[in-house]
Amino acid sequence: MRTTDEDIRAEIRAERSEQAELLAALRPEQWDAESLCAGWRVREVVAHTTMPFRVSTARTLWELVRSGGRMNRMLDRCARRDAARLTSEELVAAVRDNAGHPWQPPGSGPLAPLSHDVIHGLDVSVALGLGRRVPAHRTDLVLSGLAAQNIAFFGADLAGVSLRATDRDWSFGTGTPVFGEAQYLLLVICGRRLPPGHLEGDAAARFTGTPG
Repeated sequence: MRTTDEDIRAEIRAERSEQAELLAALRPEQWDAESLCAGWRVREVVAHTTMPFRVSTARTLWELVRSGGRMNRMLDRCARRDAARLTSEELVAAVRDNAGHPWQPPGSGPLAPLSHDVIHGLDVSVALGLGRRVPAHRTDLVLSGLAAQNIAFFGADLAGVSLRATDRDWSFGTGTPVFGEAQYLLLVICGRRLPPGHLEGDAAARFTGTPG
């Protein structure tokens, strides 16, 4: 059965609602723990994912000008600033109250915000060892939206490896196999390094732990 845009929007609402529930249960020290998004704690990740709900397009463009037109520099600066000024309760509310927010990156479709939410949600839950499993059909939607050119955008070095999911029929690339659940391989594609125990195979160490 064909997946419609409304089906994807329903998954976005569900993902944000589930993440809000997870975040509301975090202890203060977990908010200040490192995420899988290099250089950001959990609170910076949530400040980043909620920025489109809290900041107007005009203000975002102004912030971009302030950052010399450098998108990544702007996003990092704003995430750090907002993480410092917003409480954990305010960040949870920003997720919960905007489950149905229609934000999409310019020129994209609903798969883009779903991917954004799922990936950053995993940055938090995997780093904290919470054991959350993103529903399989939701992970499949995100993976289906990652064409080869989008995978290249993330800059992960996947040369010479074949990513092979252990929980569904999905693989990417050729070479030495790296095995893991699909949601963990999604993080590998996005250039994340995972905690030990999530990947298997001779090349798994390339994507595990912190850079040497």
